Amino acid sequence: MMFTVRIWDLPTRLFHWALVACIVALLITGNVGGDAMAWHFRFGYAVLTLVLFRLAWGLCGGFWSRWAQLPISPRHVGAYLKGHSDIRHLAGHNPLGSLSVMALLCVLLLQVGTGLVSDDEISNMGPLSSLVSGTVVTWASSWHKNVGKLLLITLIAMHLLALVWYRFRKHPPLVPAMLHGNKILPEPVPDSADNWKSRVLALILLASAALTVAAVVSLGG
Repeated sequence: MMFTVRIWDLPTRLFHWALVACIVALLITGNVGGDAMAWHFRFGYAVLTLVLFRLAWGLCGGFWSRWAQLPISPRHVGAYLKGHSDIRHLAGHNPLGSLSVMALLCVLLLQVGTGLVSDDEISNMGPLSSLVSGTVVTWASSWHKNVGKLLLITLIAMHLLALVWYRFRKHPPLVPAMLHGNKILPEPVPDSADNWKSRVLALILLASAALTVAAVVSLGG
């Protein structure tokens, strides 16, 4: 007997695909340069808004979207690598996927943070660059354009390769669940709350995150 379970609530799914779109747009506008840099900054603010929302949603969102459900302890990772995963790892993120999520969010925060204080010494400078020392601006600019960008692309490539690897090991594909929210599992597990109350809460958190980003950006005048 198989069980259909709501794993990914609508706010989590929308966050995921909005983040994908923004990252693609950032990579394109960052490489094009010129007038596209204005949009590069806008998409950067959007990413910061989304990441702040996700951090908050991990505390009060659907069951499988919460940070408490990420199996990132060495014990969980070791068991997964040895092939001893339990049903909860099939439901939400598995241990390696959980580590990937945390790494990607941390790198995105660092990329956006360095972008806020960067300066290409031509025509583009982050809105907060005037609030920090020249040394910080130089380091942030170098990191943002070089190491940080490469690290982000590497994590994205690893994520995509993991999806392909997972699919061709004859596991159920992971992408469809991030489209419709459900997984079919051999054992029952808790459903993620996904109703109008949770969606209203998500909108409130998203608006709060957007206002926070606007306030931070305005600090630079």
